[in-house]
Amino acid sequence: MTLYQPFLDHAIAYLKERLPDLQPYPIPEGFESKSAIVGKGSHQNEVLTTSFGYQSSKLRQIRAAHVQGGSSLQVLNFVIFPHLNYDLPFFGGDLVTLPGGHLIALDMQPLFRDDPDYQDKYTKPILPIFESYQQHLTWGGDFPEEASQFFSPAFLWTRPKENEVVETHVFHAFKDYLQAYLDFCDRAEPITNEQRLAEIKEAQLRYLRYRAEKDPARGMFNRFYGSEWTEEYIHGFLFDLERKLEHS
Repeated sequence: MTLYQPFLDHAIAYLKERLPDLQPYPIPEGFESKSAIVGKGSHQNEVLTTSFGYQSSKLRQIRAAHVQGGSSLQVLNFVIFPHLNYDLPFFGGDLVTLPGGHLIALDMQPLFRDDPDYQDKYTKPILPIFESYQQHLTWGGDFPEEASQFFSPAFLWTRPKENEVVETHVFHAFKDYLQAYLDFCDRAEPITNEQRLAEIKEAQLRYLRYRAEKDPARGMFNRFYGSEWTEEYIHGFLFDLERKLEHS
C-alpha cells in the first residue's frame, strides 16, 4: 500500500523534465531513510520514512518526506522553497492518510497574502484550477485560524473518503498545481530592491518558524523515532533555512 508513491514519482520526473539545472539537495546523514517497528504481535508494522531533496537556480530547496506504514498510515509532505531573491510563493503539498481517512492540503502558499499585487501575480492565475476541482474535492472544514495567514484563496483543503478519489482527482490536482508552479518559476525574475529582499527573507522565515514549531508530524515522528531525531529532522532538513542562514 503506497498510495502516494505515484505522486512522488511524477513530481521527481516532472521536475527533471522542467528544470534542466536540477541538482541534488544535500540531505543530512541519517535522514535519507529511517525505519521503526511499531505495534505488537499481529498488529506489528514497519514504518519507513524516506527523504528526497533537489535544488535549482531559482528554487533553494525542493524536498519530500514520504512515510509508509501500511494501509492506515501513508504520508507525503512535498514542499518547494524558492531562493530568497525571488518573490515566488511556496509550493506545499500535504497528503496524509490516517486510520480515520485522508487529509489533503495543496497550495501555493503566498509570501504576502494580503498584498493585492501579489495576489494578482500568483493567486488569480491558479483560481480556475482550484475551482475546477471543487465539485469532487469539497472543502475539508475547520482549519486553525493562525494558519490561515499562510494560505492563499486557492488553498485546496479536502478530506476525501475513498482511495479512488485520491488516486484520480487529488492526483490530477497535484499535477496541475505543480505545473502551474513551475510555470511561475519559468517567468520569475530575480528581485534586486533591498527593501523587498528584506521583506521576502522575513516572510520566508516567518513561515518556516511557524511550520517548524507547529509541524503536525512531530508527534508521529517522536513516537516512531524519538525526539532527538525528530527535532534534528525538522530543523536540520524539513525547515532548514534558519540554520542555513546561520552558517552562510
